[in-house]
Amino acid sequence: MAKYLVIVESPAKVKTIKKFLGSNYEVMASNGHVRDLPKSQLGIDVENDYEPKYITIRGKGDILAGLRKAAKKADKVYLATDPDREGEAISWHLSKALKLDEKKMRRITFNEITKTAVKASIKEARDIDMNLVDAQQTRRMLDRMVGYRISPVLWAKVKRGLSAGRVQSVALRIIGDREDEINAFIPEEYWTLDAEFAVKGEKKPLIAKFYGNKNKRMSIGSREELDKILAGLEGASYEVAEVKKSERTKKPPLPFTTSTLQQEASKVLNFSTQKTMRLAQQLYEGIDIKGNGTVGVITYLRTDSTRISEEAESAAHEYITSQYGPEYTLTQEKKDDKKKKIQDAHEAIRPTDISRTPASLKESLSRDQFRLYQLIWKRFTASRMQNAKYETTSVKIKGGEYYFTMAASKLKFDGFMAVYVQEDEEKTENSFLAKGLDESTELSFQGFHEQQHFTQPPAHYTEATLVKALEELGIGRPSTYAPTITTIIARRYVAKENKNLYMTELGEVVNNIMKKSFPSIVDVYFTATMEELLDSVGEGLVQWKTVIRNFYPDLEDAVQTAEKELEEVKIEDEVTDVICDLCGRNMVIKYGPHGKFLACPGFPDCRNTKPYLEKIGVPCPVCGKDVVLRRSKKGRRYYGCENNPECEFMSWQKPSKEKCPNCGGYMLEKGNKIVCADEHCGFVMIRKKDEVEQEA
Repeated sequence: MAKYLVIVESPAKVKTIKKFLGSNYEVMASNGHVRDLPKSQLGIDVENDYEPKYITIRGKGDILAGLRKAAKKADKVYLATDPDREGEAISWHLSKALKLDEKKMRRITFNEITKTAVKASIKEARDIDMNLVDAQQTRRMLDRMVGYRISPVLWAKVKRGLSAGRVQSVALRIIGDREDEINAFIPEEYWTLDAEFAVKGEKKPLIAKFYGNKNKRMSIGSREELDKILAGLEGASYEVAEVKKSERTKKPPLPFTTSTLQQEASKVLNFSTQKTMRLAQQLYEGIDIKGNGTVGVITYLRTDSTRISEEAESAAHEYITSQYGPEYTLTQEKKDDKKKKIQDAHEAIRPTDISRTPASLKESLSRDQFRLYQLIWKRFTASRMQNAKYETTSVKIKGGEYYFTMAASKLKFDGFMAVYVQEDEEKTENSFLAKGLDESTELSFQGFHEQQHFTQPPAHYTEATLVKALEELGIGRPSTYAPTITTIIARRYVAKENKNLYMTELGEVVNNIMKKSFPSIVDVYFTATMEELLDSVGEGLVQWKTVIRNFYPDLEDAVQTAEKELEEVKIEDEVTDVICDLCGRNMVIKYGPHGKFLACPGFPDCRNTKPYLEKIGVPCPVCGKDVVLRRSKKGRRYYGCENNPECEFMSWQKPSKEKCPNCGGYMLEKGNKIVCADEHCGFVMIRKKDEVEQEA
């Protein structure tokens, strides 16, 4: 009969861990959290020094009864929940819910689900780390306070099913701020000038880019500036003025953290953050490998550390030396230059066994599991390999008083690139001249390639770039990125189209209210400071109640102020002059998940609805009918003609009534300026102050 009970979070781990530990151990799962704050109320006793009121989660009674029965029979109970702040809290909640005797209760953690790691964890059993538990409790209570105090205010005052969240509201603000930048962006013209030369003995022509004069690099801002340069080059003879040869090294990448894995899987595999985490969880918990049974093939997936264990380092050294040769093996350990604080003592995300190649697992994995495992395996293997080395040549060509330059690279030693090339690096390397160049090389001028360009606005956030921004700003932690992004998309605050994230009308409403009434909650620096405080609680440097005591009164003041001042946001049903064609009533404007629509006020007797076309008071520049505000299927705003599909006019930016005095075309509103829609015209004028104020 089993003497010891091991409790894990996920049922998927039970069979694997039981196999590793043998018949003396019973392994059971808690299925995640077993206690939480009640859904029906705040669940925090504000009057009694913010004591949390935990209750058993609905549906967990039977699981707890089974665990309680097994715990009574066992000589020792090992709490083997995940090795992070959340896992530590689940262990603590289990100890309370099961009323475990402290003498026979121990906490164990393993970074990977392998026989060695699981057995070693039993030998290193410890007490529950209450600092980590307190850090998780604090985070949970802060999130609950924000959600439960602010959401009802938004709901009551704005009459919509809105909600706020401590991290999600900041993420929404970051997306909103980027959209404001894009909307206010005015393109600037610039030109590029390339010169083409034939080189004796070379099949391919040499293309050199305009640099400037002897003293400085020059940019070309207009056609007039270009013509002036071309006039100065007329009849010029060209010669090689300088050839510099050097060697350049490219360092291997660091192994994956949660954040970098989400970013790279998004860029390379087009996975959402949620999908990446789901697949990584499956690879961590265990894959049924033919001949081996169920084995965890990657280490724990929630980490912001790039450190790896000595055993993994040594195994990688042996594998790379045998498969690629000693010259490919990294001789010294890579360090993360950022020197940032590492959450817990985790390792980076890596394969549990480097000799388990992606090809050897292909039959045991689904297509997406294979693609993610391959990415993790390649990245880790590359991180333990030598630098790639390039021979670079940079050439300066003189023509009259101007200079042109070109640079070429030749890969001398591929190093880590034998295994792993990042997507954005594949296209960067230039061609290399077969015979090489020197100052005596004769150049035969073939002609110029001139091209007009316009500067581009900042890019819309994608899931990958939003994760990167959240990490750089210190907002949230590895475990929160995926649920945060999933939540703002699920609540239709943000629409995702072709990887890009766009603010919806609903998102704009929520973001504007949060900025006005709860500025500190959506303040990037305030939220980052709060994350640092939570880390300090986890390290035992700050008392968790101190954080709560300082946070709640300010939040409560802001909520009470908003309850008094948010009346103006209340939106009544607006009656229109559109007549319901079923019952003859005047239809009203309602608000749904995809934006505004027209509904009959006779509901539920009359359920007639129509699309709402909001006129913006601007005639269509193509056919003269009204321009209306429309929404794409996913909620992104654009402007189109009411006569669509007969008239195909559309614009992502708001058109202006003003005609361009320069070319006669239509103009667009961008922040406090009006800009000609034709970039080649480029006319810009300042908007009237009262118009801008009216919009605000």
